Amino acid sequence: MAKAFQKIYTKITQITKATCTVKATGVGYDELATVEGKLAQVVKIIDDEVTLQIFEGTEGIPTNAEVIFMGKSPSLKVSDQLAGRFFNAYGDPIDGGPVPEGEERAIGGPSVNPVRRKQPSELIATGIAGIDLNNTLVSGQKIPFFADPDQPFNQVMATVALRAETDKIILGGMGMTNDDYLYFKKVFSNAGALDRIISFMNTTEDPAVERLLVPDMALTAAEYFAVDKNEKVLVLLTDMTSYADALSIVSNRMDQIPSKDSMPGSLYSDLAKIYEKAAQFPSGGSITIVAVTTLSGGDITHAVPDNTGYITEGQLFLRLDSDVGRVIVDPFRSLSRLKQNVQGKKTREDHPQVMNAAVRLYADAANAKTKMENGFDLTDYDTRTLSFAKDYSKELLAIDVNLDTVEMLDKTWELLSEHFKPSEVNMKQELVDQYWKK
Repeated sequence: MAKAFQKIYTKITQITKATCTVKATGVGYDELATVEGKLAQVVKIIDDEVTLQIFEGTEGIPTNAEVIFMGKSPSLKVSDQLAGRFFNAYGDPIDGGPVPEGEERAIGGPSVNPVRRKQPSELIATGIAGIDLNNTLVSGQKIPFFADPDQPFNQVMATVALRAETDKIILGGMGMTNDDYLYFKKVFSNAGALDRIISFMNTTEDPAVERLLVPDMALTAAEYFAVDKNEKVLVLLTDMTSYADALSIVSNRMDQIPSKDSMPGSLYSDLAKIYEKAAQFPSGGSITIVAVTTLSGGDITHAVPDNTGYITEGQLFLRLDSDVGRVIVDPFRSLSRLKQNVQGKKTREDHPQVMNAAVRLYADAANAKTKMENGFDLTDYDTRTLSFAKDYSKELLAIDVNLDTVEMLDKTWELLSEHFKPSEVNMKQELVDQYWKK
């Protein structure tokens, strides 16, 4: 039964594949509505012409359908009761538990004013040596994983969620299979970590356009815990390519002219309004965003990774190392632009030099491999770099290697000492004297 304050209209003037237009007044942008019982949202207002995007599509909607405006934009009730729960794209529980109580807040608000931000300077250790050693994460950072669709990026995200030293983990899943959803639920439950994890899920069985709500739901919850509770919050978004595909679907249905790779011309802004929510607050709270962007055939020039790279502070590139048969965090194509804020300051003093030496020697191994493939003779040094590269990939870069920051540095010194002479690593003599494994 309609409430008294709701505005009801029954004359639709235009219907497209995803939208309908109705003459209405006193309606706000982003306001929610129902059209013949289907959830919709205001996406355009010109004078009294109001265009609504219908999440499930317009199939079966007549021109005399009942349009009911709800008088509010999409919102989430925020409180400590969110912790340990699974929700859908609308913020409704999907884990069989009760509806949380709390303060209702509109989603999709503006990002934090730069004058209210603090320079990111707090270490976020993930326990994954391939990240912590070469591409150390900093609280308040925004950084994506670039990965092919067949790589185990969801397992990596679950690992980061369980090992990251933060107060809250908020997972936004977009276009997930039911197997992925159940995997996350099982892993979090078995680890006993549900009390600090909040999940918003959109599966392949849900309408694709509902994915557009997931990042804003996750970040609204993140802002509550980071700003109101001064907590360190890590937001994991997977997969942002699915999010961009949903943007494309809506754009095409609304007959907008597509840009590169069939993506909407607003793609950069749409991605930026999500990633720019990452911030370190002076009060101590922080929002750090780690996302997944799946690549089509490894193509990083596609519009989604291309725009993402301009917005974020680096990227973590996953690839299969055929020499060791493991998926690794590629040290050549990965980059954390803020790592210098914590390496050697929040980690051990030798961290920057150890990282540089290992990557340089790994590069020498790549050159040696090229020489070998082209039939050139290898020197003793070339042979040792190849042996080092295999051990380095297997024992440090592989995504399933779990070491804390001290253990990973000690392991790197161990590998350097095993394969090289002190004079070959080009590090400060006092560090070699202190840490070289005799």
